[in-house]
Amino acid sequence: MTTAARDEIDGNLSTLEFWALPQERRLAAFARLRELDHPAFFQELKLPFVKTGAGFYALARHADVVEASRSPHIFSSEPCSNSIADLPRFLARYFGSMINMDDPRHAKIRRIVSRAFTPRVLEKMEDDLQRSATRIVDDLLAKGSTDFVTDVAARLPLQVICDMMGIPEHVRPMVYDRTNLILGLGDPEYMGGKNYARDGITRFGALYGLLKVLAAGYELNHLAMKLARQRRRNPGDDLVSALISANVDGESLTDQEIGSFFILLVVAGNETTRNAMSHGLKLLTDNPEQRALLLEDFDAHIPGAVEEIVRLATPVIQFRRTLTRDHVMNGHEYKAGDKVLLFYNSANRDETVFENPDAFDITRSPNPHVGFGGPGPHFCLGANLARREITVMYRELFTRVPGIRATGEPDRLFSSFINGIKHLPCAF
Repeated sequence: MTTAARDEIDGNLSTLEFWALPQERRLAAFARLRELDHPAFFQELKLPFVKTGAGFYALARHADVVEASRSPHIFSSEPCSNSIADLPRFLARYFGSMINMDDPRHAKIRRIVSRAFTPRVLEKMEDDLQRSATRIVDDLLAKGSTDFVTDVAARLPLQVICDMMGIPEHVRPMVYDRTNLILGLGDPEYMGGKNYARDGITRFGALYGLLKVLAAGYELNHLAMKLARQRRRNPGDDLVSALISANVDGESLTDQEIGSFFILLVVAGNETTRNAMSHGLKLLTDNPEQRALLLEDFDAHIPGAVEEIVRLATPVIQFRRTLTRDHVMNGHEYKAGDKVLLFYNSANRDETVFENPDAFDITRSPNPHVGFGGPGPHFCLGANLARREITVMYRELFTRVPGIRATGEPDRLFSSFINGIKHLPCAF
């Protein structure tokens, strides 16, 4: 690759301006990154009130993301995997959870939480999923043209995860709002009109954003601890009851730990599936031949369609890992303490793995995407639940409303972490 082309992308991934660029320009930058002989290094954006490091290596190729995912003893999730900078202590108490842990503690806690995601449990949920999807489409038909995100895609995963956790109906709108805010840090819609990409991050702006996220984390954490106290008195059949009765390393989970896991589950359970559904409608609208193929034989093609939607949508853009020791991978020497970002969005369009990677092809096989994370202990625990939710919702939609389509461009979330769609107009 030429020096000029290399210089063109230097620094971009660590700036807010890069993440405000149109999707096509960002994808083109990642394509250039994949052409480099070694991973590019980017200086960290300096943030007020947050301890930042020297920078990070961008793992843009599929092979690098997969190898790092398979080597958690070298590419560690500790002390933080969901933030480039280490989380400040006042945020870590709410957002530090099993995604920021390594084995053996991660494995033990994952085994507890995984009780809610077994094939047997998912099979039992099938009728509830169908009833919820039917109700959503009933409301859609009554309303007509609508916002697909808020009126369709967001409703089913929120219903499922709240049922799973035993969250009362009357607080579910609050849960939805607070999860939006947590992942919308920096987006003007959720930050009271502040546009960090346009105006820069002032100390006041950073403090304002952190306080809003802290308040959202506190509310969700407080809700979880209240539920935990109730379940200790009256255990139920929900995940909170399973968590409070669990034993890890001879100790029970504290209410604070249960609160952190609760935040992880409601955020991950809501955001990723709803974004995959929303991206999917836009992809099926823009590719009518693929839509026709799906509707021609839904049961035959929906498994491939779901995987292809998740590949191209890649709801979680990246996670961070930290080197535990000096290590050589694909000819590059990493030092202990180096940060790397696993860019799943780039790996899922790697030309050496996917033929015609930018094309939407619901018959693509094989499809070794990393849209649910790379192989290894941190592979998405709810992947099969997400697949079921998308399948049930799309079956109900395309059976009863076969003409549904996106009628405009998505209103995208401003984020370097979540490939989110906030709003998507649709009609039928």
